[in-house]
Amino acid sequence: MPAHNPFKSALAARQAQVGLWLSMADPYMAEVSATAGFDWLLIDGEHAPNDLRSTLAALQSVAPYRSQPVVRVVAGETARIKQLLDIGAKNLLVPMVDTAEQARALVAATRYPPEGVRGVGSAVGRASRWSERADYLDIADDEVCLLVQAETATALANLEAICAVPGVDGVFIGPADLAASMGYRGRPGSPEVQAAIERAMRVIIDSGKAAGTLTSDPALARRYLDLGCTFVATGVDVLLYANSARRLAASFLSADTEPATRPASAAY
Repeated sequence: MPAHNPFKSALAARQAQVGLWLSMADPYMAEVSATAGFDWLLIDGEHAPNDLRSTLAALQSVAPYRSQPVVRVVAGETARIKQLLDIGAKNLLVPMVDTAEQARALVAATRYPPEGVRGVGSAVGRASRWSERADYLDIADDEVCLLVQAETATALANLEAICAVPGVDGVFIGPADLAASMGYRGRPGSPEVQAAIERAMRVIIDSGKAAGTLTSDPALARRYLDLGCTFVATGVDVLLYANSARRLAASFLSADTEPATRPASAAY
């Protein structure tokens, strides 16, 4: 069977993909999010408490839906990448990639020999459907979509070289870390940071690679899409819940009433 990765194909065709960040680290919430119809869902293994098994559960939960899962690894380690690919992750987002050398090493980690260094153990893995995909070893390299995060001033200085690495399908600008690297920690909306982000996006797009980012600001998300960004995450599940829960509580609770002093309500 031919290599098949709808998310990678959409990026290659420059079709805008709107996504949602999954930080709850809960497969039930991942499935709920998949029913919303987003083009892609980011399963976060860097800043959310996901491990290999919870990532697998999230992949299984969203599999029946149209939303394509992207897995962010905690670090660009060859062994960890091998495990994620074997459990069926096709789209990987790797944080803190500052140089072309790092990017080349990540490409090698996602490819089988002789093109790369990925360990060959797919026969017992979900990726090959436990050997039901008899030609998996022949198509696996083409199925992988590798996205790298440029999120420091160093990465931006090396951006053209990173984009030139064959096998890198897209570059994701990390606003929070970039802002901190530029001296604007906690202020990714600063004009200086936003100007740097837009310059970086143009470099990525002009290189022929897919550009992406995350923002919870709808106006900014639309701005990035208008600039030609191909994959933009427009919110974070845990923050959507937290903000909605706080608004609901605030709509019922007076500002001068502490939760500990309120009468207990009836259980339901």
